[in-house]
Amino acid sequence: MTFTQFLPALFGGILIGTAATLLLWLNGRLAGISGILWRSFFAKPGDALWRVLFLIGVVTGAALYYGLFDDAPVAREHFPAWLLIVSGLLVGYGTSLGNGCTSGHGVCGLGRLSLRSLVATVIFLSVAITTTFVVRHVFGVL
Repeated sequence: MTFTQFLPALFGGILIGTAATLLLWLNGRLAGISGILWRSFFAKPGDALWRVLFLIGVVTGAALYYGLFDDAPVAREHFPAWLLIVSGLLVGYGTSLGNGCTSGHGVCGLGRLSLRSLVATVIFLSVAITTTFVVRHVFGVL
């Protein structure tokens, strides 16, 4: 990997860290995407706007990247739809079980030196590595 190939990931990490830091400093809120999304459905009238704008920004940022750069990664073709559905349900369950997602624990929690977030992040990564191994090498889905 050359340095220029590393730049988009570095820039993306800086943007994520900056957004999480600003949200904490300016709003006193953690940038856990699952919590922001879930609580946007049940937010009080004055609390909903920032949540919706944050989520729009996440989606818009990804859309801009895909629209502006030819080297944007593409989703895997021919990936079984049933496996995506099962995966989504399991991620949702794990997020609920872990009281947060990778952005909340991995970005915000680790940045605050939270031991709970360290344990959650280690579990997230271990499950992701195991799942990838099973899907690719047991089920044979590439």
